[in-house]
Amino acid sequence: MAPRRYAVKELTRSTWPDFERLFEKPGEWGVCWCVYYSRARSPKDEGVSLERRAARNRREKKASVSRGTAHGILVYDGEEPVGWCQYGPREEIPRVDAMRRYKALNREPAGGKLWRISCFSVERRYRKKGVASRALEAALDSIKRQGGGLVEAYPVRRTGALATWFGTVSMFEKQGFELAAPFGKSNVLMEKIV
Repeated sequence: MAPRRYAVKELTRSTWPDFERLFEKPGEWGVCWCVYYSRARSPKDEGVSLERRAARNRREKKASVSRGTAHGILVYDGEEPVGWCQYGPREEIPRVDAMRRYKALNREPAGGKLWRISCFSVERRYRKKGVASRALEAALDSIKRQGGGLVEAYPVRRTGALATWFGTVSMFEKQGFELAAPFGKSNVLMEKIV
């Protein structure tokens, strides 16, 4: 039996309702809304309820989509959104630059545009079924259409690591990424020219 081929769409104003449907699913990512790496630093959340944080993050993400400053791929099984990959140019994902472990690498990629792949979200019942790999493939195709450049990713290198939203090393290796540097205890920095 051939593997399932998932449909993909870019995150835009017209696909925003699908993004909402995915992130509103119980037990998934209803607080995050994939804004953490889009901020240089976190807002003060002491004493702020999860509901208020979620509402703020949702508004922030929707505003970024409306401005055209949020890139991502939605993955579908039929009409149902089941996965997500956030990617974007360096200026859209500035949180990485502020991370101590990234600063320690003292990286300043030479020339060209720098892109980042920061997050994957896959609905629980679709995990380990190729959804994240399909999202990665589509993100790389989109980056290429937008002029390409150096693409960075920060996948986990060991099973059971906490930060699996970064994807896995094997997933990136299959797309031609190469190891650039260690990135903390569980992750590595990988890169590819597209």
